[in-house]
Amino acid sequence: MSVAFVNFIIQKVIMTVLYLSAPPLIASLAIGITISVFQAVTQLQDQTLTFVPKIIVVIIVLLIFGPWMLSILVDFTKVIFIHFPQYIRGGS
Repeated sequence: MSVAFVNFIIQKVIMTVLYLSAPPLIASLAIGITISVFQAVTQLQDQTLTFVPKIIVVIIVLLIFGPWMLSILVDFTKVIFIHFPQYIRGGS
């Protein structure tokens, strides 16, 4: 297996991880900033006020984007398993 081929596989893995983690992370970031602004304006400093809404929003985002995320993961896994003999032989 060449170094370029390994780099290609690693790049695909990293991009897949980024695609799968982006929706929950972006939603969590958005709700976190919104709640932080709300806390700064109202001077209400309760830790559960930041924790509970983030969990709820992430669960909602996972329910909405779950099928899309699963299809990306299944497609990536299919490609890896279909080309597995080539990876073993060292082909590109």
